[in-house]
Formats: sequence, C-alpha cells, structure tokens
Amino acid sequence: MPKKYGVKEKDLVVSHVVNLVLTGRLRSGDRLDRNEIAQELGLSRVPVQEAVVQLEHDGILSTRYHRGAYVERFDESTVREHHELYGVLSGLASSRAAQASDPEIVAALDEQMSAMRGGRDSRTFDTHARMFRNIVNGEYAGPRLQAIIDSSQTMIPQAFWETYLGHRDELLPCYEAELAAIRDGDPDAAKGACAQRAAVMARILVAELVRRGVLRPTALEQPDGPR
Repeated sequence: MPKKYGVKEKDLVVSHVVNLVLTGRLRSGDRLDRNEIAQELGLSRVPVQEAVVQLEHDGILSTRYHRGAYVERFDESTVREHHELYGVLSGLASSRAAQASDPEIVAALDEQMSAMRGGRDSRTFDTHARMFRNIVNGEYAGPRLQAIIDSSQTMIPQAFWETYLGHRDELLPCYEAELAAIRDGDPDAAKGACAQRAAVMARILVAELVRRGVLRPTALEQPDGPR
C-alpha cells in the first residue's frame, strides 16, 4: 500500500485496523496478526505496535500477555457507547463556549454554519463541520480534554461520513441547535445538542453496519433522545 505523506505511520495502522473491524474482516475476539498488518501496509512492526497501544487505550483491542492482541467486544451497544462518550466530551467544550458566548467566536461559528447550510454535498458539509468543531475545541478544550476527544473519535471514521451522502440533512439541525445555545449562553442546551448529534451519528453508523452484515439487526429503532 502506498504511503500517505503527512500522515503518521501509526495513524495509518489505526485507520486500517478500524476499517477491518467496520467491514467485518475482524470480529469480536479475533486475534490481530501484527506481521500480516505490517506486510499489508508495507511498514515495520514498530508503528503496528504503537497502533496496538493506542487501540487498546481506546477500547478497541485488548492485549494478553504472550498471546497477542484481540478485538474487544464490538456490537451495537459498543458503537453507541463510543458515540455517547464523544457527545459528552464535545458537550463539555461546547458548554464552555456557551458560558463565554464570545461574539467573535459566535461570528466565526456562524460563518461555518452558513457554509454548512449552503453546501449540499457531504464533503463540503463535513469540511465546515470539522472547522466548526475545531473552533469550539481550539478555544474551549484544554490539552487533556482535546486529547480525550481525539481518542473518542477513533471509532468514528471520517472516511465513512465522506461516503454516506444523507447525513447532512440529519446532522445540520444539531449544529443549528448548538450554535443557538452558544449564542444564547445556554450551556445545558449546548451539551444537549452535542449529545443529540452523537446519537444521530451512532444511529446512522449502526444502520450501515447492519446493512453490511457486520452487526445484527437488534435495536435499530432505539430513540435518539429528546429533540
């Protein structure tokens, strides 16, 4: 596999392993073959081992002494849990933004929101949604919170959202609600908007994984919470 310049080798391995899980090539309890991963990606075992450490920290793999690394439980509840944590963590930064309600930050977020409203394709929407999040997190998430937010996104692959064309209309109202809460100085509403957005993302991803045959169709109609 050709190397992607500007991307850490460890991150390439992390993305590759997550993709193996999301496509069903690796399932709960499967052993990760580190040599095979290194060979597939054309890398040494060093970045593979670094990726295993991160994936264990993120709850995706577990290691057993002298026995290797294994895929942790991966089912609908774990997908929802990953997203729930992401929503809570994002909500911490967003609630701080609402407490501050800084006119300059609100104006910067409003600019991104205008682009999100006007961009009809998923790639444009995702670009400005990331910029929206970066503004909030960059201003109101300290180094520790940002690191945990980044870690919580391991199982929320950007590549998936770039190919799922219908998510703009489903996620845009959550961003609208978050911006309104920040503008109005309502921390609880900001947290709620982040939690709702994460729940919608979880529902979409679970439905797609069921469609692919990776997950069993168990509880797709679970409510996303208050709207």
